[in-house]
This record gives sequence, C-alpha cells and structure tokens, in this order.
Amino acid sequence: MPSSAAAALGSPTSQTEIPNDLEAFWMPFTPNRSFKKNPRMITRAKDMFYYTPEGRAVMDGTAGLWCTNAGHNREPIVAAIQAQAAELDYAPAFQFGHPKAFSVASRIAALAPGDLDHVFFANSGSEAVDTALKIAIAYNNVRGQGTRTRLIGRERGYHGVGFGGISVGGIVSNRKQFGTLLAGVDHLPHTYSREHQAFTVGEPEWGAHLADELERIVTLHDASTVAAVIVEPMAGSTGVLPPPKGYLQRLRAICDKHGILLIFDEVISGFGRLGFAFAAERYGVVPDMICFAKGVTSGAVPMGGVVVRKPVYDAFMHGPEHVIELFHGYTYSAHPLACAASLAALDVYRDEDLFGHARRMEPVWAEAIHGLRGLPNVLDIRTVGLVAAIDLASRPDAVGARAYEAMDRAFREADLMIRITGDTIALTPPLIISETQIGEVADKLRKLLSTLH
Repeated sequence: MPSSAAAALGSPTSQTEIPNDLEAFWMPFTPNRSFKKNPRMITRAKDMFYYTPEGRAVMDGTAGLWCTNAGHNREPIVAAIQAQAAELDYAPAFQFGHPKAFSVASRIAALAPGDLDHVFFANSGSEAVDTALKIAIAYNNVRGQGTRTRLIGRERGYHGVGFGGISVGGIVSNRKQFGTLLAGVDHLPHTYSREHQAFTVGEPEWGAHLADELERIVTLHDASTVAAVIVEPMAGSTGVLPPPKGYLQRLRAICDKHGILLIFDEVISGFGRLGFAFAAERYGVVPDMICFAKGVTSGAVPMGGVVVRKPVYDAFMHGPEHVIELFHGYTYSAHPLACAASLAALDVYRDEDLFGHARRMEPVWAEAIHGLRGLPNVLDIRTVGLVAAIDLASRPDAVGARAYEAMDRAFREADLMIRITGDTIALTPPLIISETQIGEVADKLRKLLSTLH
C-alpha cells in the first residue's frame, strides 16, 4: 500500500491534451456550465491517486464514486480484464452461459449472510434496485398474493436513478423533475437528528424507535398490499447516515411480522466499506435481498446485481421446466469482462484482507476526521467504517455554495478529491488507505476548512 503520491506515481508520463470541445458531453450530476468554464480533468490513476493531465497527483478521498475499494488500476484486476477481452468478449446471458458468471455468483453468495444463495446480475446499482423491486412484486404474484404491490422506501434514501429507484428514494432533487413516478409507494422517515446525534462515532444511540413508523404505514395500507421495504443500511449519498443502534433489527422484526420482504441497498456499503463483505453482516440482520454494484469489480467494469434468499428464488421454480420463470434481464447481465474483473477484485479483497484492514483503520479514521470538529462552519461530523460526512453551514444566499467551493479548492489547491451533496462533504477512500494517508486527508481538510469562508 503506497504511503505517498511519489510512491504511486512511478516514472513521469507524457502530458495528455484536454479536448478542445467539451460541449458534446452532457455530464451527469454536474453543473455543466460551471465545469466547462474551468474543468477538473483526470487522465490516469494508480492505487490511492488520480493524476491530472499535467501529472499532478490528487489523493482519492472518495474511491471514485464509492467504488474503487481495492484502489485504482490494480495489476491483478487489469490483467484479468485484458485476458478476458482477448478470450471471450461477450456472451449472452439469455439461454446461454459462460463459466465465470457462475463462479462470480457462487463467490458473492458465499460472502452474503444466511440463505442469500442466488445472484441475479445487472450492470449498475440503479438496475440492481429496479431488479429487486420487480422480483419483490413478482414473488408475491407467483405465490398467490398479487395484492402485495406497494413498495416502501425512506426519506433521504438514494436507490439509483431508474423510475423504481427514484420512486422509493427520498432525495427531493432526484424526484421533483420527473412527474408522479410509480404509484403505490410510501416512505419511512429518515433517521437523522442533529439535536440527538451530532458528532457521533459509529451508530448513534438515538433513533431505533423510528423503525416503528413502519407499523403505522402498514396499518394505513394493510399488510396485504405491501410487497417490500427497501433501505440503505447506511444511507450514503444523502450525506452518510449510519443506522441507529437496533433500528435495522426492528425493521426486520416488523417485516417478518407482516410477511413483507426486506431489501438492503448495499450498492455503497457492500464489499468492505463498513469493514465486512456486506453491512448486513456488521449489523447481524439477514434481509431477503441485497442490492450490490460499485465495489463488486472495484469500479473497473460496470456490474451490479441482487443476492436473493433461497425461499424467494424457490418460489419461482415451478411449472414447466422449459418456461422462463422471471421475465427480466439485461443484454449485459454477467458480461464476461465484468465477471473477470469481479473475480480478480474478490481475490484482492481476500488476499490483502481489505475488509479486515477497513475494520482496523475505522477507529484511526474516526479519530482523524472527528479531529476537525470546531473548525469554522463545521456543524456536524459522522463516521462509520471508512466513511465520513462533514456538514458545513450554508451561506445565507447560496445553499450548497460553500461545499462546492470546498470540493473545487480541494482538487485545485489541496490535491484531494472529495464528494459533496448540498453542503455536506463526503469522504469514502479506497480500502487500501494507510494510517499515514488518513492523517494526510485530515491535514489537507484542516487547512482547507480553516480558510473556507
């Protein structure tokens, strides 16, 4: 694990030209006009660092988009992708198969807790969520409970950008432009209270009772209409909200009481982010489905999917054997390159004990980031696993502007990549981060926040 930019940089590389025309690319989740006036370009990456066209090393404090858990351009993953591309570039997953698809499914199922034994592959977290929601409704249909079509999400939840995901999601900006969305969706309250939880390390003591709101919602609609509840064990994109102690256990108990499926969206929390293969293991709760993506290939090739409990899978396995059991799938489900990347990434996680490393670094990370308490405009800090959020006070005339300036200046002046949502800074470094590098992240942020007005 390199401890400095110099160690990761190696020999100098030639400069890469910035394209003359930036207009054709409509960038996602980006203020396009602002970016294109003064772009933040990256052209290369290795281990803990991105590199700009001029060769400047920028420490990756975000694992890309919560996904490069093993670090960037790891040789085993790169080699696996190259070899696979030369051997089998594509194979259909409809009616045909290739060996690596079954190998990856077995490896992922083995990491999942309980009887989460079956894997349905997609290509992103958004597709994984929509897949899980469709499985939930179809499951109730095939077992003769077709009235169970209602889906329950949570305020401030992020479940991707498909119509299903934004319907059960609860981030206003992701929903307000797109009409009425899916019918028959309700939402639990979010779990954050600054009054009761400010500057919490790990899971907050206050808030488990908020799970009881599920009882009220079920009573309102009747359990016979509810198919599934979907939550992130740790709400990530909204600004890092760890679950209150006992909260997920209470959700599981209420779902069991009323025969409702419980879905964990672990697109962010899966593959070591919280020190375990899945957050479900950390919290001792077995959901009926787990959505995954991002870290499954360490971000190297798009891949997502759903791990499903055996009784849910078995409910579909009736009728004539030549008839399709679930009319759902994607052209690129279990793509050979993605499967090769995933097998190699899972090997790296295992061989380097990166999940264990994340657990060992968690207290070091928490102490370093909470050490920023008291800096100007810092209202709250939350840490869990190798994740952190820093809430900044909003400027009266421009909500989000202070964090946006922090992100821009961190990249240009502090050689650090951070993520923002509103006026919250989110930090999610690759799991290979060292104790020294954790200190570097904290030092860079301290200097930046001390001069941010």
